[in-house]
Amino acid sequence: MTTNFTVNAVESPEERRAEVKGTIPSWLQGTLLRNGPGIFSVGDTSYQHWFDGMAIMHSFTFKDGEVSHRSKFLRSDTYNANMAANRIVVSEMGTMAYPDPSKNFIVKAITFLNHTMPDFTDNGASNFIKYGNDIYATSETNYIRMIDPVTLETKDKVDYMKYLPVNLASSHPHYDKEGNAYNMGTSIAEKGKTKYMLFKVPAATAAKDQGKNTPALKNVEVIASVPCRSMLTPSYYHSFAMTDNYFIFLEQPFKLDILKMATAYMRGVNWASCLKFCPEESTLIHLINRKTGKEVETKFHTGSIIIYHHVNAYEEDDHVVFDVIAYKDNQLYDMFYLSKLKENTGKPDENYSKPNYNRYVLPLISDKGIAVGEDLVKLPNTRATAVKEKEGKLLCQPEVLCEGFELPRINYDINGTRHRFVYGNCVEHSVVSKQIAKFDTESKEMVFWTEENCWPSEPVFVPRPNGESEDDGVVLSSVINTNPGQSCYLLVLDGKTFKEVGRAYVGAKLQKDMHGYFIPHA
Repeated sequence: MTTNFTVNAVESPEERRAEVKGTIPSWLQGTLLRNGPGIFSVGDTSYQHWFDGMAIMHSFTFKDGEVSHRSKFLRSDTYNANMAANRIVVSEMGTMAYPDPSKNFIVKAITFLNHTMPDFTDNGASNFIKYGNDIYATSETNYIRMIDPVTLETKDKVDYMKYLPVNLASSHPHYDKEGNAYNMGTSIAEKGKTKYMLFKVPAATAAKDQGKNTPALKNVEVIASVPCRSMLTPSYYHSFAMTDNYFIFLEQPFKLDILKMATAYMRGVNWASCLKFCPEESTLIHLINRKTGKEVETKFHTGSIIIYHHVNAYEEDDHVVFDVIAYKDNQLYDMFYLSKLKENTGKPDENYSKPNYNRYVLPLISDKGIAVGEDLVKLPNTRATAVKEKEGKLLCQPEVLCEGFELPRINYDINGTRHRFVYGNCVEHSVVSKQIAKFDTESKEMVFWTEENCWPSEPVFVPRPNGESEDDGVVLSSVINTNPGQSCYLLVLDGKTFKEVGRAYVGAKLQKDMHGYFIPHA
């Protein structure tokens, strides 16, 4: 059986109770939100890349052993404009939108100017972010859309640029125990400088704003700024890491050429073509003190890699340890062009470059008096190294813990501290996963869940209240079911054994999506 991931989704806006098989734990009370591309063609126009598709949001609500489901398209300005015109009129990263050939010269001239200094899309199809008490659908542009997590209604459009000068922002923030959010964005050529900005959005509403419809971003605090190594070619990044005392940001040699972006429309190419991979360059590892906002004195770097997802980071005996999913080249983005994704069986792809699960270790001790060529990593439980070079920098080489593993999720209650278990998708042979797995970083053992003709999403771990161990909880995954006569379902696995405890047939179509966010209910 194959499944076509490029067919337009159908929304199910009315809440529908799912048919539960097995048992949904009574302690599991809350809503799992999932987000991803859902509309790939409008009228006689089509997107070229899967990431460009207009967002569809799904909610799975758990209450007293029952599950209910609904889905809605994000009513972004992009969605509304495209639907009103019955064609794609807003450009995305992998698809440039051109005016209807019948339009006059003035319309075409305005469209050209809009693409020279682009006003990006608000099609938030990547993830959800919680700022203050509000939930937002997000991609990686300067726009996010507030949504109602109960009804999935689209609400206010919020522009980061009104609160801090970032043109692009990560869709993978971090949260501390108090609920404060931490994120980072890229400020391009602002006052003649391009920099990466780490910022904090407080969980609590300021007293002067209480009772007002004020975005939490109004109270944003810039914690640190990291200068870009090249002003007009900032590094692309999708996530970063955080420990109790540090941020870890990888400035990788996968760069966005701003000048090429400004001329892309005129040249008849998409903005994605302006991303360039520079394999001859190293990856800079920025270790930033959360309290001072300053980088540590020691300079770290590693080989040429591309990272989309950090797993976690933690501190141990004067070292910072961080885990990432690393690629050796930039083939991953190209694998999601719709022309390559139309009929995907999950079978091996000869052009596919599978990722490594890499562990890096950064020594915090001073390298003064340390000889060139000496390894400063003193942790006994890792093969990762950090060797001093002539220039005084440390060249970090990772320990590869496993291969072919993506969309990593941990028990977020221990984010920033040492973890053992990671849940993710198996992508050994293809970008499209037919298996999810639990990986033990200590024993290096992996256990799997798979079912014939089924396509599971990124697994999300939900801890049991007052759980007794790191993996005491459940793992949730929405599953596309292509078996004839069977419905798609929400899968519930035991976090310890990785065995199925229950599933909820939703009686509606599910789509391949990107990321999910669980909102616990009291």
